[in-house]
Amino acid sequence: MTKKIFTTAALLSCLLVSFKALPTVEGKWKGTFKTPDGNEYPVTYNFKAQSGMLGGVATFPKGSIINGKVEGTEISFDVPVYGSPIMHTGKYYSQADSIGMDIQLNGKKLHATLLRDNE
Repeated sequence: MTKKIFTTAALLSCLLVSFKALPTVEGKWKGTFKTPDGNEYPVTYNFKAQSGMLGGVATFPKGSIINGKVEGTEISFDVPVYGSPIMHTGKYYSQADSIGMDIQLNGKKLHATLLRDNE
């Protein structure tokens, strides 16, 4: 009986440790958006995630992240600029520790690859 309890506790501990090790979108991410006219804009996002909600701050467009969602590896959020929300959508790639991010800006879709900033 004691052996079964010990084995069950050990397996449960391993399971909990593996869940803790799952990759997360939380943290600081950096990248560069390139516009069709060749301009480049460096961006930094600092994400906070909890219970499927995504928040934090962005440096470009500068502001707080609102209406944020995390669904599996998909993220979406808005950053208000001059009263208008700029839509962001992305996909988190845990094996590369990167996010493919698209934003809708002035009717155009811009893309960036964000990398985790471990500073």
